[in-house]
Amino acid sequence: MLRKKYKPDKEFDILIQLIGEMDDSIYEIDKILFDDKLFNLIESDLSKRYPNTTKTGRNSTPVEVILRMLALKHLRCLSYEKTILNVNESLILRQFCRIYFNPLPDKSTLIRWSHQISQETLDKFNQRLTQIATQLQITKGRKIRTDGTVVATNIHFPSDNSLLVDGVKVISRILSQAKVIIFANSKTINSSVFRNRHRTARRISRQIDGLSKTRNQSGRQKREQAYSKLIQVARLCLKQAQKVKIILGNSNSLDSQKLLQKLAIFLPRIEQVIEQAYRRVFKQEKVPANEKIVSIFESHTDIICRGKINVDVEFGHKIWLDEVDGGIISNYRILKGNPHDTQQLIPSLNQHIENFGSPPKVVTTDRGVYSQTNENYAAVLGVKQVILPKGGNRSKERINHERKRNFKKARRWHNGVEGRISFLKRCFGLQRCLYRGELGFSSWVGWGIIAHNLTIISRGIIKNNINSHACP
Repeated sequence: MLRKKYKPDKEFDILIQLIGEMDDSIYEIDKILFDDKLFNLIESDLSKRYPNTTKTGRNSTPVEVILRMLALKHLRCLSYEKTILNVNESLILRQFCRIYFNPLPDKSTLIRWSHQISQETLDKFNQRLTQIATQLQITKGRKIRTDGTVVATNIHFPSDNSLLVDGVKVISRILSQAKVIIFANSKTINSSVFRNRHRTARRISRQIDGLSKTRNQSGRQKREQAYSKLIQVARLCLKQAQKVKIILGNSNSLDSQKLLQKLAIFLPRIEQVIEQAYRRVFKQEKVPANEKIVSIFESHTDIICRGKINVDVEFGHKIWLDEVDGGIISNYRILKGNPHDTQQLIPSLNQHIENFGSPPKVVTTDRGVYSQTNENYAAVLGVKQVILPKGGNRSKERINHERKRNFKKARRWHNGVEGRISFLKRCFGLQRCLYRGELGFSSWVGWGIIAHNLTIISRGIIKNNINSHACP
């Protein structure tokens, strides 16, 4: 049964008074997390884990503990294991997480509960933090600067041969697990169907890597021959997996069903890897990005080319950030594919009006966002200063317009968004997502933004000497 909170422990309170208080930043974040609306958002998601989660069953880890431990994890950019270890060893953090002398949840429990929190809830959570920052006068929402960045998924560089080896490895692992289940019920199955071809695939892949630098005709022919062998090995693995899939389909055991689910996920991806490798190597085709798969584990990964110096291509997802005065990220979006930056200003302005009730006085972006449509839309909304520098050839009127004092001042302020992105990547994990799957990616980004905003709000309270008890 879902519990909301642990009861305060008087003995713990006495002990914590002897130890000392939290540092100023953690103390202010602790006060912010008392907000009932933030608590209710998380409780609503956690209560949907099972039909009777709020009525029956064993007492769960309290909602308050889960919320605060997840916030702490991303505030300090820790793993689940280190988060639990740090809380266990620190009375101050036990107080912050409201765990007192009670046992801590283990890693698996915390992960399962975190999976219940949706992307929509994290968006609403961040919007509520923006409201709190506004009420505390940390931001007024008068200025907005927008920019995009890429958060990488946790994959290796996707060469054709490495993806084929990954596919063979996954199938071989599933076949070895299926062998135990199938042989427990029947020993008449031909054992050759469970043959492990991973070592063969790795050996051929190493040959391909060794031939990759050769530019002569003989080297290219040997490389194509090696690819032909590797693709053949992958196809043989697929045939084995299809046979085992039929055998497992006749079993109703839970373990068999789990393996069937894995096969249903990975077999189409491996077929796609084989197809794209064949098209690229033997047909010399340029496979479009939307038809490629760059990881059989993180198949949602996008291929993003932004024309950055020393970065030809990135693998992950493009994130669009809207920062208002005061350093608060008022809105963020995880984009699908690699849409052009010109498409992002209108959604940002609409969301800003939804958050603050009125358009900003100043909006500033980089050159990639400029379009006449965007300028006109911002002007129609009532934005007084629309600072969209234009790239390419400019008329004399445009040059004079961009040399005005207000324009140049807003451009200097916009440069700070690069520092904000760097801060997010260095301190809150937005360099690379370490969670798995598309839902894990959205969770990683959402909690990173939330941890950033909690930090900025706490710093603003300390700087402005705001009485945190006035926080609604």
